[in-house]
Amino acid sequence: MLIPRQKTPNLTLPTLDHGPFDLSAETAERGTVICFYRGLHCPICATYLKEFEKKAAAFAERGVDCIAISSDGQERTRAMADKIEAKDLRFGYDLPLSVAKDWGLYISTSRGKTSIGIEEPALFSEPGLFMVTPEQTLYYGAVQTMPFVRPHFAELVAALDFAIPNNYPARGEYTGDV
Repeated sequence: MLIPRQKTPNLTLPTLDHGPFDLSAETAERGTVICFYRGLHCPICATYLKEFEKKAAAFAERGVDCIAISSDGQERTRAMADKIEAKDLRFGYDLPLSVAKDWGLYISTSRGKTSIGIEEPALFSEPGLFMVTPEQTLYYGAVQTMPFVRPHFAELVAALDFAIPNNYPARGEYTGDV
């Protein structure tokens, strides 16, 4: 489990149109929102990423960069970016499942074709949403075991509007005995 206020795992991946992504080299003033999604086969991911695309400018206004990442290869990632008509959202691809596990993501096995007729990969990660500070420490994190009931990007933007002026710290940092 990742712990708030502690360093996250390293994350280096190719992106579609923005060169290599290296979390340790990100330069946004307030950090990076990382949305791990299941892949092209997931219709719920497409809807979710459309919302992320719509909020990318709002995150940027608050000094936060955004990236959507899956274990899909370049071709399937390009198809997802095209499907949601991405203009502002970066897309990373080829996420190793060992790295997905380092981030605490759940791994699922294929059930064949999905409701939209696209084959699931043999193995893929389930969704996760993280905000990482410029120092590469965890500020916010949510992981899921399936594609349903995800955190809303509008709520994360609104949370930043409170957290930034109030210097609100990451919570959930206690690791001692209870």
